[in-house]
Amino acid sequence: MSTSYQDAAQNSGYYPPLPPPVARPQPLQSQDPAPATSSSQPAQASTRQAAEDARKDRTLAEFLLMLDDYEPLIPNEVTDYYLQRVGFECEDVRLKRLLSLAAQKFVSDIAADAYQHARIRSNAAGGRARTTQAGTAAARDKTKTTLAMDDLSAALAEYGITSRKPEYYM
Repeated sequence: MSTSYQDAAQNSGYYPPLPPPVARPQPLQSQDPAPATSSSQPAQASTRQAAEDARKDRTLAEFLLMLDDYEPLIPNEVTDYYLQRVGFECEDVRLKRLLSLAAQKFVSDIAADAYQHARIRSNAAGGRARTTQAGTAAARDKTKTTLAMDDLSAALAEYGITSRKPEYYM
């Protein structure tokens, strides 16, 4: 489903203006201390909902405008290739950059989890040997963390992705 302003925005590079801010309703000042009627409560709830929706729309519009200047680590050509391969058709560069950003975060989270698994594995395997000469090459080599396939497999398993080594290498 697309609206006319979305089609115009995609074709001409024009972005729709931000919606006007919705004024918050002021509490009613009554001289009667009696509770408010039930008919005013749904009206207040609907205006609160409208104000919240307007705030979310403004935030989304501002975020999409920021994506114009952002250049993701995953090149646009790579994103276009994989989106085309799965049948996704869209001319909006901002949306493609948003998908690139989501993929970048996903890969970054997996790499960070794999690094944590490697640190746990290296500490469990005897810890880090500390020497008195911190400047030697041997001391630097002992403090380096090496990511292994087992660490990556454990991190991917947390996200529901099964990975394993092939049975035979050729």
